Amino acid sequence: MTRLAGIAGNAARPRSGAAKGKPAKAGQLVADQPPLWVGTRLRHARLVKEYRIRDVADRVGCSMSVISKIENGKATPSLTLLHRLVHVLGINIGALFETKEDEGAPIARAGARPVMAMERDGGGVALERLVPYGDSHLLQGNIHIVAPGAGSDGGIKHEGEEVGYVLEGDLVLTLDGRSYTLHVGDSFVFRSHRKHGYRNPGKTPTRILWINTPPTF
Repeated sequence: MTRLAGIAGNAARPRSGAAKGKPAKAGQLVADQPPLWVGTRLRHARLVKEYRIRDVADRVGCSMSVISKIENGKATPSLTLLHRLVHVLGINIGALFETKEDEGAPIARAGARPVMAMERDGGGVALERLVPYGDSHLLQGNIHIVAPGAGSDGGIKHEGEEVGYVLEGDLVLTLDGRSYTLHVGDSFVFRSHRKHGYRNPGKTPTRILWINTPPTF
């Protein structure tokens, strides 16, 4: 299962094999514990909607104990489950990770952008945020960094439209049950109501420039 691990950036704690004290390189995933405030923000959003844990669990298709553990920082959701959670709670994944560093400047320097890292048995998916979270933005942009064998852990459906461009590696994109293999330089576009998912079939990290609107990540 691809699990949410936290935020990395210039202050990222490197995985084994990375130089101590240096930021994670592109394509290198960072292992960390999920920030407790992510669960706290999910719990706050649930209470604002006046939902019980049972209500949320029924809507996203998991057990109440899983929701409880996520809210208390004792478990990490997969990317797919997290997407379902924010959809049910009426929030945005970016809202869970909003920090003061996200505010202000229109320029984000290489190596300084926040990275939402997911962990899965030593590798997973990381989203390098290109567009800061905020109500003023009409689209969302990330570089998806996908470790070998990792992916979105199931299909996702939501409103909007998305476009992507493979920067490095290979990608298998699945739309409504049909799979397409993409290589460096290939691109895609589709309406987000189509059930979609992806995985890296190769032996090296895959990097995809991924834009979607309205913001869902």
